[in-house]
Amino acid sequence: MTAPVLELTGVTKAYGALRPLRIERLVLAPGDQLALLGLDQPAAEVLINLVTGASLPDTGEVRVFGRRTADITETDDWLTFLDRFGIVSDRAALLEPMTVLQNMAVPFSLQIEPPSPEVAEQASGLAVEAGLPHAVMEQRVGDLDPLARMRLRLGRALAFEPGVLLLEHPSATLSRADIVPFAVNVRQVAERRTLATLTITADGEFAGAVAEQAFALEAATGRLKRL
Repeated sequence: MTAPVLELTGVTKAYGALRPLRIERLVLAPGDQLALLGLDQPAAEVLINLVTGASLPDTGEVRVFGRRTADITETDDWLTFLDRFGIVSDRAALLEPMTVLQNMAVPFSLQIEPPSPEVAEQASGLAVEAGLPHAVMEQRVGDLDPLARMRLRLGRALAFEPGVLLLEHPSATLSRADIVPFAVNVRQVAERRTLATLTITADGEFAGAVAEQAFALEAATGRLKRL
């Protein structure tokens, strides 16, 4: 039996809302694509931090790739651990005056004016995989539409060959016409790379298109109800 890449059991975490975040049990196996509805933006950020070990639960246990996040106590160890995640979130800063290619090159090198030919090749490959055409590579990021910005974030999230892709309300800024195309793009990338994905969203249409399984979180009990 394949071990889960992510397992939360009996987790609670207070964060200033009326009630703490509760997750009775959430399991993600390698290659699983799961969408979770029922968390607002602050709760989604708390869950992402728990999964990545940036914070620890008040009660319960978070295991990722077989390790308890509570056992990761050294900074260097945690930074290496963090590279196993790709995070698609509006909280991820973009360099607005720089081009798409320069932004995509940042994970590989700080020398992006211009990036070396090798880095440029890596960066453009990721951009195309994330659905960005070659024609926008020299476009200023500040001039991109919301869909292109999310595709850029997706490409950057793939840079370190993650084992788990975490998406935090990825459709919040998108038009209705762009929601399904972006969801399909994410799912195709995940299937091609055999990536496990956890998508936190308030959009049922996006959830149905991006994931094999969709669940609603019951805030009072922490139980997941399959949709």
